[in-house]
Amino acid sequence: MSNSRVQSVRGMREAMPGIASKISEIQERVLQTIRSYAYDEIQIPLLEYTELFARGVGEATDIVEKEMYSLEDRDGVSLSLRPEGTAGCVRALEENGLLYNQTQKVFYAGPMFRYEKPQKGRYRQFNQIGVEAYGFSGPDIDLEQILLARDIWKGLGLSKVLTLEINNLGSLESRRKYRSALVEFLQPNKAVLDEDSQRRLQSNPLRILDTKNEKTKLILEKAPRLEEFLDSESKERFSRLCTLLTEQEQDYVINPFLVRGLDYYTDCVFEWKANNVGAQDTICAGGRYDGLVERLGGRQTPAIGFAIGLERMILALDALEQTQESPVSVDVYVCFLEESFLVKAINTADGIRESGSGLKVRVHMGGGNLKKQLKRADAVGAKWAVLIGEDEVKQNIVTLKNLRDSEDGQTGLPIEGAIKKIMSDNS
Repeated sequence: MSNSRVQSVRGMREAMPGIASKISEIQERVLQTIRSYAYDEIQIPLLEYTELFARGVGEATDIVEKEMYSLEDRDGVSLSLRPEGTAGCVRALEENGLLYNQTQKVFYAGPMFRYEKPQKGRYRQFNQIGVEAYGFSGPDIDLEQILLARDIWKGLGLSKVLTLEINNLGSLESRRKYRSALVEFLQPNKAVLDEDSQRRLQSNPLRILDTKNEKTKLILEKAPRLEEFLDSESKERFSRLCTLLTEQEQDYVINPFLVRGLDYYTDCVFEWKANNVGAQDTICAGGRYDGLVERLGGRQTPAIGFAIGLERMILALDALEQTQESPVSVDVYVCFLEESFLVKAINTADGIRESGSGLKVRVHMGGGNLKKQLKRADAVGAKWAVLIGEDEVKQNIVTLKNLRDSEDGQTGLPIEGAIKKIMSDNS
């Protein structure tokens, strides 16, 4: 067996102590805002049948064609790690009888997996927060979700670097008609299209609209516009949404080339883009997918949702210097002067934890004199040290030492009194 160092899998992001705490804190702030809109949490599997994504996301999408992590189980059935959350969310709610003739507002958070080229802001394992609503057909829910995202940016201090882009994809029938017209226009120019666009011409031509290739962009300037193929109902709903956004003083840009990379989107789609993170600038994206439930075997159900890329959002925050690495969080460090006092130290720590104070308590491990123990307490950022020696054991007290305020000195107190002092000084 080789003794060479085993390294992480390319593109699988890990977070070390301090960084991980920062990520968790930011995620929780986002989730608090989502909960304030009365959305309920749902937990969905990491692993689904590959068929779910082929039917839901679309067989001709880049995700299904090139980016999924798939495997065969022992029965020869193809399974895939989830590349996105919406298809699994629909499957779970439908399978559990929670969609037909009902309304649902849910959210989820966790890792997704796509075999993409790793780069700044893009990983093969990445974290998403997804928000979905079912059973609501009007533009009011479109507005709510956009305003929900806006409140998230406000809470994080990101509003000034984000721009909202929206577009109207119309109904599935409108897209079908436009698809034919676009292919007819592009076919004579196939030879000068970039490689990805040539591949997409027959399989997923609408994705050509968001190409980054400058030559292809020039060709598209003369292409037919999707808006010319929209039905009156889609136009009316989108116009109403634009009016509502204006009334809510939410600026937006209509981007006619915004199509999103998944087949299930219809009518309104939107992206929030940051101006301070480089090329991977979309930190939140979503839209309506009114045909997806039926596509996956359920009854026709209006639906809308969006997802936030946690890593990209943190990049935007870092660029604003709005985040700080969180140190290992320790409030109280329990020191004991003799090995025989270990049980007393553990019981003291348990008493602090069980007091309902919410304090984070660490008992010293690894031996050493008091000087070494206090040095360790300081290194992990503890504000308080609880000292247990022979006198403390005899008198059934602890000595409390403020490590961040030398003028506070040391005080011998019953454990209850020590907790009260710590809490009062922290308030």
